[in-house]
Amino acid sequence: MPRSRLPASSRANKDAERLIALATALNASGSRVEDRFWELRIEELLARLLRTGQDAPLEAALDHLLMRDPGSYEVLVDMCETLSESTTIEKDGERYDVLLIVAPIAAWTRFNIPAGKIRPEAFDALRAQLHGHVLSSQAQLALAPNLLSIDQMPRTFSATWQWLQRLGLQALGKHTTQKLTLEQDTEIANMLADTRYLAGAIAVPQGQPMFRWQETPDDPQSTQAACLAQWVAQAEPTLTTLLPGCGLQILLPNAWYTGNREADRYVRPLAIQAAVGWLESSLNFPPSQLRAVVAACGENQIDEYRIGFTPRNSNDVIYGCVWPLFGRETDSVTPDENGQPRDTLEHIVDLLKAQGITDIRRLPDLLSLDFCEDCGAPYFPDPTGEMVHAELPEEADSGPTHFH
Repeated sequence: MPRSRLPASSRANKDAERLIALATALNASGSRVEDRFWELRIEELLARLLRTGQDAPLEAALDHLLMRDPGSYEVLVDMCETLSESTTIEKDGERYDVLLIVAPIAAWTRFNIPAGKIRPEAFDALRAQLHGHVLSSQAQLALAPNLLSIDQMPRTFSATWQWLQRLGLQALGKHTTQKLTLEQDTEIANMLADTRYLAGAIAVPQGQPMFRWQETPDDPQSTQAACLAQWVAQAEPTLTTLLPGCGLQILLPNAWYTGNREADRYVRPLAIQAAVGWLESSLNFPPSQLRAVVAACGENQIDEYRIGFTPRNSNDVIYGCVWPLFGRETDSVTPDENGQPRDTLEHIVDLLKAQGITDIRRLPDLLSLDFCEDCGAPYFPDPTGEMVHAELPEEADSGPTHFH
């Protein structure tokens, strides 16, 4: 998930330098005993930073290591993720493992994709279905009462940690005045394909299984694949009522960062599919009359690909899609259907061809990550290599509308 950049103070700089040194030492460790020595020191520092909401030193350390020491970057980002999505809470003298989870739903439509408060009967049904098909028998669950967009979810490690603490306490039934609150006026991006999330925290007695596939690993009816199939079968009717007019792909509920990454990866090809379908159905541009222009964008490396769609007889960009790369994908390689490495750009081109687009331009240079200063929308490449604002033809509808 994208992280907000925060200004650094002199203390933050010292903390960042300490994190860099500790992560470098851990990456160079030659034994599990030494690993644990460095891990404990990183955990102590991260715990303080997360508790006090100090993300600036984390971001500074990660940015430094990403450019200079990718191995140590992986070490530090793993620990930031682990400590912000999982913890231990004590209740009545017993310690509980607590994990922040998401249940992602990839959705695509030519209408707006809903988000917001879940009806009580639907909320109770989804909660029961998670208990029945995904969570272990000992798991206690606190579920956020909203179907969430990524725009409504935490953007920093410390904000994620706050969700973990508040939902974890709720899962255990502990009294807390710090309830989970959601910004009701958050602007949600209007996209043809996007992800919606159920978010929550689960708590189990320390050392006990959290998921059904951990509880009975030898049972073929309790594998991850079997649990997903059961969850889909039971949850789909309820989720369909919450997301009317949408095609759905329900993904495996899992730990916070793993679930988010899988959803991010899954929705990217759906965005291309939905865009081509919408351009044909709403603007009367069949794929054979479209051109796709694909450009790699970033500062010093490829951070994302942007795809601009134009009529074949014009250079005017009428729509665009973003294909972001996430963390470990900065090598720009994705596996094919046989699990073999394949260049991301080739993968995007294959997807465009599968949708019927034959005029595909691949721009050779690394272009800048330009956005509109007025509305914040990303710019997309035109056939000349210029990054421009996507503008629908004057006779076209303004974009996706609410389903009625």
